Amino acid sequence: MPLFKTDRTAAAKAPKSKSREWADSLIFAVVAATLIRWATFEAYTIPSPSMENSLLVGDYLFVSKLHYGPITPQTPLQVPLTHQTVWGTGLQSYSELLQLPTYRLPGFSEIKRNDVVVFHVPHETQYPADLRTNYIKRCVAVAGDTLEIKDGQVYLNGRPGVTPPGLQTTYFMQVDSPNDEVLAALRAQGVVEYGAPDGAPQVRPDANGKFGYEISCTKAAADYFRRQPYVRSLTVTEPPVRLFPDAADFTNSGASSATPRNWSLDSYGPLPIPKKGQTIALSPANAAIYFKIVARYEHNEGVTWKEGMIYQNGKMLTSYTIKQNYYMMMGDNRHNSEDSRFWGFVPEDHVVGKAVLIWLSIDPNADFWHRIRWSRLFDIIH
Repeated sequence: MPLFKTDRTAAAKAPKSKSREWADSLIFAVVAATLIRWATFEAYTIPSPSMENSLLVGDYLFVSKLHYGPITPQTPLQVPLTHQTVWGTGLQSYSELLQLPTYRLPGFSEIKRNDVVVFHVPHETQYPADLRTNYIKRCVAVAGDTLEIKDGQVYLNGRPGVTPPGLQTTYFMQVDSPNDEVLAALRAQGVVEYGAPDGAPQVRPDANGKFGYEISCTKAAADYFRRQPYVRSLTVTEPPVRLFPDAADFTNSGASSATPRNWSLDSYGPLPIPKKGQTIALSPANAAIYFKIVARYEHNEGVTWKEGMIYQNGKMLTSYTIKQNYYMMMGDNRHNSEDSRFWGFVPEDHVVGKAVLIWLSIDPNADFWHRIRWSRLFDIIH
């Protein structure tokens, strides 16, 4: 016995080979980086103009998961099982997907109105939540609020909400003569058309055949253009779209509200935001609002949509108790943002974190010498 014990001690103290040291260091670095990314901060970039002018295409952000608390993985695990065949000829091996409960670790802040939030987009039902596309929007209403939009102004519980300083609206700007002077003014006011050469807005006709520019800009820029002699008119444009909850399930099914509201992007609501523990009396007048919550977000079995009502296992539901908090998210580029007005509420377990800092900003339309937007580096996100 003593000999065996001495051999174990000697083996334990044997020095590691160089390759083993490198392998251990690499594994440690990968695990540490993964944990830091999951639990603290993660870097993102802005690929689309839906949050302009608050965030710009080409901004690189740090998103804090410490604010709301990191969330445990939501991807189902593949669990190997054994299964007796029908004919009793032996054991057949296969895997089953096991969905573990989702849990959010404590954070030092709740999700607040006007927070700029990164979240898993709710409508990509072909993937688990944490494998979906990440969106970034502004939280305009929290659980328990009633949201309404009148003439583009957000109202919460009957009172005007805060207007973000970078909020943009889309206009058609009719001009006497499209020329380089007009383009220079557009550029100076930060008006960009991504996908166009050099980001310069393109001349196009409106519905009446009058020529001008369709632009997205802040109120300050719109007021500037109204004062210019070359501008004949500046009118708000809003695309005709079918919004939530008339389209109860966005593009995933044909579920439609039994009582259409015909809301628009600038005239929307009132819409109550569901809160955990709240019991809802369901009727054809409101069932479309809660269909995805019952059928998808809260993992109930046997839920279907039939003739404007929610059914579970063939029985019509007349009431339902909400299991988690929900939020309304909207882009600051209000006419160029696919957001909660299209696909409804964002569940709390889809929220990734809070955008806190721009650490780099690259203008995709600038030349090499002006590509970095130096004034935006290390800006705090509001």
